[in-house]
Amino acid sequence: MKGPSPSRWKERYLTKIMSADQAVRLIQRGDRIFVGAAYGMPQHLVRALNTAGEGLLDTEVYLLTLGSDPDEAPRLADSFRHNSFFIGKSTREAIAAGRADYTPVFLFEVPSLFRSGRLAIDVALIQVSPPDAHGNCSFGISVDITRPAALSARTVIAQVNRNMPRTLGDSFIHVDHIDAVVEHDEALLTAAARAPDEVEREVGRNVAKLVEDECCLQIGVGEAPAATLPFLESRRDLGVHTEVLSDALLRLVESGAVSNAYKRVRPGASLVSFCAGSEATYRHVDDNPLFAFASCDFVNDPFVIGQNDRMTAVNGALEVDLTGQVCADSLGYSFYSGIGGQVDFIRGAARSRGGKPIICLRSLTRSGHSRIVARLMEGAGVVTTRGDVHYVVTEYGIAHLYGRSIRERALALIEIAHPDHRAELLSAAKARHYVYLDQGLPRRAAYPDELERHISLVDGTLALIRPLRLTDDTLIKDFLYHAGEHSIQQRFLGAKRSFSRWERDDIANVDYDNHVALAVTVQSAEAERMIGLGQWHRDAESGWAEIGLLVRDEWQRRGVGARLLGYMIRLARERGIKGFTAEVSGNNRPVLYLFHQCGYPVRTRLDEGAYQVEIELGAAQPGTGAAG
Repeated sequence: MKGPSPSRWKERYLTKIMSADQAVRLIQRGDRIFVGAAYGMPQHLVRALNTAGEGLLDTEVYLLTLGSDPDEAPRLADSFRHNSFFIGKSTREAIAAGRADYTPVFLFEVPSLFRSGRLAIDVALIQVSPPDAHGNCSFGISVDITRPAALSARTVIAQVNRNMPRTLGDSFIHVDHIDAVVEHDEALLTAAARAPDEVEREVGRNVAKLVEDECCLQIGVGEAPAATLPFLESRRDLGVHTEVLSDALLRLVESGAVSNAYKRVRPGASLVSFCAGSEATYRHVDDNPLFAFASCDFVNDPFVIGQNDRMTAVNGALEVDLTGQVCADSLGYSFYSGIGGQVDFIRGAARSRGGKPIICLRSLTRSGHSRIVARLMEGAGVVTTRGDVHYVVTEYGIAHLYGRSIRERALALIEIAHPDHRAELLSAAKARHYVYLDQGLPRRAAYPDELERHISLVDGTLALIRPLRLTDDTLIKDFLYHAGEHSIQQRFLGAKRSFSRWERDDIANVDYDNHVALAVTVQSAEAERMIGLGQWHRDAESGWAEIGLLVRDEWQRRGVGARLLGYMIRLARERGIKGFTAEVSGNNRPVLYLFHQCGYPVRTRLDEGAYQVEIELGAAQPGTGAAG
């Protein structure tokens, strides 16, 4: 028996074609209307809706806005009450004036509100591509909440626009599910991209340090997250699983850095929910199998996101307090944007094996106020809790918060705050007993990541030489108490049973110029372990610096000390240090041998059982081991 003719849908389609004015007459007073989201908004239908607005009393309009919004004029206040899930520029003004509503909700949960009837939809105004040979229209650049809304609505009115790209994935609606068709071609809404300024570029450069090869990437809305993308073009085999595809993200895809080879959800394709970009980006995704579109109840589901390994989620913020609470949707009592997908991806990345949930922001507002704050602005809402945050990044560095105490968090965030506000933040932290009452300020404006150096030890072990941070107290304490009794005795010229916080703070709180402390660390699973320590303190008058080295017992004779000393000599010469002095125990022959093999003139003299050592850094001795 033959089935129905495939061409029959065309006949049914033709019967549904009408003008926009005719279509909006299907809307009744008191209806709840969904307007197609983000940059896929059906502008022609919205104009017709606004024209008919004065005859539609008590109509509620559901929106998810990023670009232009339907008319929010006060003259239509009796007709339309807009309810936004994410706040755009014109709805922001209307919400502040009390003419519109804002519903805070995780983006991945919005479709379930439609399906359950908790937010029932009477009429959905959508914009789609022309039907294909099988009668399927694509939601194009805006699948997000638009597809679930259309499939849940009592009546669907579709603007069929030949400029809407045909995107692939779970992005289709059949003409049989459309009640009224309005054929009208017009340019789609576009997102004007602004070039990041120098501060945002520095934020992006710091975020990029956390992004590894083969990770799966999400980039949230905002200038600071987007500024990360140019710094990732040298990465290999990145994956993309994100709610929004922007011009900047597309450039990263086109650079060859993205292969989607290692992602577990929709491997081989970039998984996105909507586009916010230029016409060129919209043309690029047209009928392109390298992009899979799906609604946000799938793309933004934390359980789905977490199935990707090394999921790296980068999102912005308005403020972060000293405990790690993130405000991203309001300025005090004034609602500014929305929860959106930030928490969806932060929690999804946290569930991912090797995942990294990242919050990034510039340290100051445009008016010069700190965005790292002692407490959130009065009335500000917490979008991402202190328990969700793993990394916070500004132009001054990276604060690692996961698994850290309030004291450690406060110090880490003060370290990446703008230097002009650190004293005030530290004072507030002391008043709240977050930190020690005698805690000192960081001596360096920004963590000098350029001093980090990966090395290979004699046995092939990979290690990292890096500057110590003020927040490395636990790492330092573990190292000092487990370095070995003999090594400690040799380093400090006698038995030492304890290391006070003052001593540990003196090691960590350095300026990386006159006072330097370098750790040699190895990584095991998620834990970093310190195996070596090098320090110098420069004397301002003489230009010489006192140096000290310590290597854990079980890591000696593997080249840790030699590589650390060589690197310290190189850094010292770059900083104009004339030479090193050291006091070495008379029976500490390994360290004496190390100094004599450093490649520079060495003088020693024995004084009461200890050698006074001088290493002149003016010129290397020919024919000896090269330092550095």
